Amino acid sequence: MAKAKNTGRLSAAERASLLQTSRITAPVTVQVRPSQVVVERDVSFETLPGYKTIQIQKQAADILGLSNPFYRKHQARAGARSVVDGRGILNFASYDYLGLNGHPRITEAVCAAAREWGTSVSASRLTAGERDCHRQFEARLAEIYGMQDCLVHVSGHATNVSTIGSLMGPKDLIVHDSLAHNSIVVGAHQSGAHRIVFAHNDIESLAEILNQHRDRYERCLIVTEGLFSMDGDGPDLAGLIELKTRFGAWLMIDEAHSLGVLGATGRGLAERQGIDPAQVDIWMGTLSKTLVSCGGYIAGPAALIEYLRFNSPGMVYSVGLPVPATVAAMTALEIMFDEPDRIRRLQANGKRFLDGAKARGLDTGTSWGLAITPLILGDSLRAVMLADRLFRRGINAFPIIPPGVPEKSARLRFFISASHEPSDIDAAVDAVAEEFETLSAEGISVETVARQMR
Repeated sequence: MAKAKNTGRLSAAERASLLQTSRITAPVTVQVRPSQVVVERDVSFETLPGYKTIQIQKQAADILGLSNPFYRKHQARAGARSVVDGRGILNFASYDYLGLNGHPRITEAVCAAAREWGTSVSASRLTAGERDCHRQFEARLAEIYGMQDCLVHVSGHATNVSTIGSLMGPKDLIVHDSLAHNSIVVGAHQSGAHRIVFAHNDIESLAEILNQHRDRYERCLIVTEGLFSMDGDGPDLAGLIELKTRFGAWLMIDEAHSLGVLGATGRGLAERQGIDPAQVDIWMGTLSKTLVSCGGYIAGPAALIEYLRFNSPGMVYSVGLPVPATVAAMTALEIMFDEPDRIRRLQANGKRFLDGAKARGLDTGTSWGLAITPLILGDSLRAVMLADRLFRRGINAFPIIPPGVPEKSARLRFFISASHEPSDIDAAVDAVAEEFETLSAEGISVETVARQMR
């Protein structure tokens, strides 16, 4: 008998055999449950607590006739000045510390980079590969901090989250300043490490925590900022280095607001305080402030950078920094060093604002009077109302309310730029003092409005 060709199909006999072996031979009992009571639940997003809070705030704003200060549309390049709703304003709500946003040299370099390389590297650098500008820029940043290497991420926030989250684990300890940025807190949570907060810029508080808890954990990371974005002050770097050495910990300094602001040449906290930056284990920074681009970086020992290159989620699983954005930041860094007068103007403007505010009896907290100075009002509503009244006078300063700052410490935050004129500074201080005096006389507060809404 001729052998059947192998067509990949089952023969009639094979199909019959398969059906026989797979046939159910025992009866199946299906149990029918009584009808379950369907509980109706409101699953709309309007039930979110945060959404409800937003609606309450809108109601309060409507009662008082306040405009919404959030997500305002700018119709011009925002620097020391901008245009909102067709009206020119003095702008104190942007990070353009050295006035480099839109600098012709940067714009030309970005346009040339976009023509040659396009606007995206299209995947993570791990898979899509490197570009010369990435490594060149990282080498320059590493040199500034006296470090062996550096790694640039596409997001500043993700730089902290990914670095802290991948370095530390459940057997480790993270101790950070009580006013540390959200990205530091999120990174600490993500790591699974035990987290303890020390009092703001309080070396003694940090020492006490380390003395009590350090020995219970394998690794320890101390994290703080070089210049705090809400208060405009910074830490005692020498004291931090002494503690990290004594207790065998890593020290990480977030320089997001420090580069281009602190020190005679803008090199940051270490330069301001006359300390060798190589004594710090990890330097972090962002590219969106002084460097008028987008992204973040970590500078440190070669082993740290190599580890992060293959283990930091924000590096491995996120697209690489576009070449035009890299070139923008690198060119801004070159201009910072080529035109040191920008740093001098920034620091002079910052001092002028701080001195003027203090002379008018305004509460500036612990600000160093450089690029950031808060005017602390305490009451959230007064902060929003003051910002609104200033805006009507052509001055844009952003109100910061809880949870952005602790309860009863609401404020207006002024970002100072090298591009502000002395007359801009004086006009802003005078307007704040006048409007604050009027608000105080009116006696409006969160409590008084809450009573009206009941």
